[in-house]
Amino acid sequence: MNKVKKPRAVVLLSGGLDSATVLAMATRQNYDCYVLSFDYGQRSVVELDAAKELAKGAGAIEHKVLRMPLEDFGGSALTDTSIDMPEDGPQESEIPVTYVPARNTVFLSLALGWAEVLEADAIFIGVNSVDYSGYPDCRPAFIQAFEAVANLATRAGVEGSKLTIETPLMDMTKAQIIEQGIALGIDYKQTVSCYQADQRGYACNNCDSCKLRREGFEQAGIDDQTNYF
Repeated sequence: MNKVKKPRAVVLLSGGLDSATVLAMATRQNYDCYVLSFDYGQRSVVELDAAKELAKGAGAIEHKVLRMPLEDFGGSALTDTSIDMPEDGPQESEIPVTYVPARNTVFLSLALGWAEVLEADAIFIGVNSVDYSGYPDCRPAFIQAFEAVANLATRAGVEGSKLTIETPLMDMTKAQIIEQGIALGIDYKQTVSCYQADQRGYACNNCDSCKLRREGFEQAGIDDQTNYF
């Protein structure tokens, strides 16, 4: 009997709460998951240690960590230590200083290259337009445009093997994401969301990402076991 080939997906994994949930969702949907993380000059590289363990725990087929020196450009509090990390949240309609110029465009482009080599069916990314509406590269319009480009600019797309960009968290609140993850068996203590976590992975409890994470657990009525320094 011929074994049925499972669909393949490239999953972008930062090591944080959202991307860990996306990886669990892709795994539950019976994809063979090829996980891609980036060392892009971010303040907290300890998240990559978390990504490694999460990929292993999820049974990923392969996990690559690519070096992408976006800190050479700067322009973001995540990659330029001369820019203060905000602790009061962005103003409405303001693009946060934690936005990294073109980050998701770059990440998705490299994921697309690997996906084409793997003959993958999908790329999964944990963008969210509810909690991160200030990031221009987290909007549905951007994802739709990139998917269109992906299927125009690749041999696979031209030959009819259409690829989809899957964004299962797009319309979910942080509380809903956490509830979904708990149902999938994720141990969120293994994840690192803080923009400036220390070498132990302990979170600052002050940056925007920490606040959104903490509020998400509170709204979900689930104990937040994040280690804070």
